Amino acid sequence: MASSSSSSTAPTSPPPYLDKEFNSDDLIEKAPVPGEITTVGPGMTSHAKVSESGTVNIELKLNKTLPDLPEGYAQPVREIGVDKVDWRNCPEMFVVIFIVGSRGDVQPYISLALEMIRSNGHTVRIASHGEFASLGLQGRLEFYDVGGDPKELMAYMVKNPGLLPGFESLTNGDIPSKKRMTSDMLRGFYRSTFCPDQLTGRPFTANAIISNPPAFGHIHIAEALGIPLHMSFTMPWSPSTAFRHPLANILESNAEPGLSNYLSYALVDMLTWQGLGEVINKFRKSILGLDSLSSRLGPSVLDRMKIPWTYCWSDRLVPKPKDWKENIDISGFYFYENQSNYTPDKELVEFLGRNPAPIYIGFGSIVIDNPRQMTEMIFEAVRRAGVRAIISSGWAGLGDDMDTPEDVLIVKGNIAHDWLFAEGRIQAVCHHGGAGTTAIGLKNGLPTIVVPFFGDQKFWGEQIHARGAGPSPIPYKHLNVANLTEAIRFVLSPKAQVAAAEMGRQMRLENGEKKGVDSFHKHLPLLDMRCDVDPSRVAIWWSDQYCLKLSGAVAGLLAKEEKLDLKKLIPHRPREYETSRHHEGPWTGSAGGIFHTITYTIGSVAELFYKPHKGAVNTFLGIPKAAVNIVGDLYEGFDNVPELMNSETRDKRRVTDFTSGLKEGGRGLFWGVGDAITGLVTEPIAGAQKDGLKGFGKGVGKSYVNLIARPAAGALGVFVLPAYGMAKSTRDHFRKSPEKVLQGPLIDISVIQSDEMTSDEKRYVMQKFDVLVKQTKGRKKKADRRLNRLWLLPED
Repeated sequence: MASSSSSSTAPTSPPPYLDKEFNSDDLIEKAPVPGEITTVGPGMTSHAKVSESGTVNIELKLNKTLPDLPEGYAQPVREIGVDKVDWRNCPEMFVVIFIVGSRGDVQPYISLALEMIRSNGHTVRIASHGEFASLGLQGRLEFYDVGGDPKELMAYMVKNPGLLPGFESLTNGDIPSKKRMTSDMLRGFYRSTFCPDQLTGRPFTANAIISNPPAFGHIHIAEALGIPLHMSFTMPWSPSTAFRHPLANILESNAEPGLSNYLSYALVDMLTWQGLGEVINKFRKSILGLDSLSSRLGPSVLDRMKIPWTYCWSDRLVPKPKDWKENIDISGFYFYENQSNYTPDKELVEFLGRNPAPIYIGFGSIVIDNPRQMTEMIFEAVRRAGVRAIISSGWAGLGDDMDTPEDVLIVKGNIAHDWLFAEGRIQAVCHHGGAGTTAIGLKNGLPTIVVPFFGDQKFWGEQIHARGAGPSPIPYKHLNVANLTEAIRFVLSPKAQVAAAEMGRQMRLENGEKKGVDSFHKHLPLLDMRCDVDPSRVAIWWSDQYCLKLSGAVAGLLAKEEKLDLKKLIPHRPREYETSRHHEGPWTGSAGGIFHTITYTIGSVAELFYKPHKGAVNTFLGIPKAAVNIVGDLYEGFDNVPELMNSETRDKRRVTDFTSGLKEGGRGLFWGVGDAITGLVTEPIAGAQKDGLKGFGKGVGKSYVNLIARPAAGALGVFVLPAYGMAKSTRDHFRKSPEKVLQGPLIDISVIQSDEMTSDEKRYVMQKFDVLVKQTKGRKKKADRRLNRLWLLPED
């Protein structure tokens, strides 16, 4: 087991921020009860409640019969700034990986990080619990302690198997403790993006974030810093009609199966937000300087923003659903292999040398209330099944201070699964179903018994059982001598042995880490991340003076040559996320959008899927008045319409104060009217270019909708944008923005990287810069033309 480590250097604290009073905006019809949520509307009534086991029991009642979501309901995802041609040519960058969980959650991402370093030279930092600081890193990648006690977290998760609090935890004080831990970790994750290395003091500023969902700070930190986010997980977290959310039980539904599955994701997200939304919003406001998210916008934020995902499992085990679009990939498992540093003790080697080969039983980082009782149960099941067994003591302390039967060996401390599970040393495995342990067992062709405690563990047990490589998963609260004995006999059967061997053969042909790195690169906005002077380097600065994106090395060199002042540069923001925009369209594939639309509107829902342009108007007008009684919401609603119908839209200037808001408001009104009129011509032309006569007809329909929406957005923006700018400048006056937090670390990086440049590199940069300086006016005019182009037609 990795020992808990303390950093030689205390984590650098962020500058102070002004804390504001939390003010939640809750759109749920009925007052929320902890661990329970009910929505009532003219279209649907739904109820979701956390069960004693921590899973979510769901009931859905449609007030009007609806068809299932059609096969093509999920629209293509337009990813901003991706390089579809040359994405493999990715510059070296600083990447931070946020991980909350156990050792088994962290280890696969260490393997991914090492592949990123080997193949592309990235500087990678693992941001997780300090318990894992020494987990085989050996100076090859950085580690940042974000706080949080994984043992306390695992104990909480065993009590609350579905990541959500069960009734006991809602009443015994576990929740305040979990919220405090989450709050501390959110701050830790934020610091991990810009604080120096805790051991060496080397400067670090993240150019991109990879995160698993339980880290929670992911999208909010990415939004504040303006850097790309890439999500990754070991169980399905993206809405699909193919299967329900792994934490959901659909007890009753009169909706079609696909729609029921899809809506389960929205309800689980809503319950999660109910528990942690207040903590997250305080973090957004007091630390990141962002606005709060309402209970309508917060739960589905990852889905609404169409964040790219890489799911690290084998598609031979769980194929990619048809409604997961371009932004979602399945890579294959990530295998953390550390057997080169593992030396088994003499007792283990001798035990393995005897016949027949034993089975393995262990639950890793799981904390169990009564380990002695669990151990006695395992001993008896092993005796009845007539097998030999290796039992890993783990964090539960199985077998501690107990007499051990002759055919059983208790192993304390860490044991390398990649070594133990290989070369036929054992016959089968029984474990908690963690993705890492599951992966290495299946890779070696071992039939598997899964005893799930929480999270994705039951999901993996079900997938293994469906393919014949193991029995149905046995939740640990239902485990007894009889069903464990029967499960052991099942995995030793010829049928299970053959099924597991075939899965192992197929999985050994995969290279999950390489596919994972490729997925990360493919979804990066590389067109907006490369330095304009030296495209082989990542841009970290923006120069308003020269209208250029600059890398640290280039900016540092130009500063030394007195061509510019580093302090006058702006931290580059290659990816913007507008998480607080309202009224996403239900036809965009957002589970939250579809859930809200079905609940609160009734007559136009089916039209959205079969007559989208007519349905767009009817649904928009059908949204409850309570959701649009603020002028700002009305503005965002109308402003979103063209983009949601995949119409061409005009780039907007960033609003930072009253003056910029006034200018952008006037500009929006002018072009809103102009684009609405010219759209009567350009929309049908654009549609015909894309989809022939059918596209021409769609374009006509879009143009009529936009004839209302564009001028309405322009007129409302005249009032909304100046007010927004004034409010933002007032907030910024009292807060030090995250951009200013980055200034110091970026300057340090620029100085270091410029010092490392060769003479030839310096000569090339200076020559290229001189050429680009002469073209500054041309670049500014081009940007202005993009903003003020006369016709909104698709650009090549």
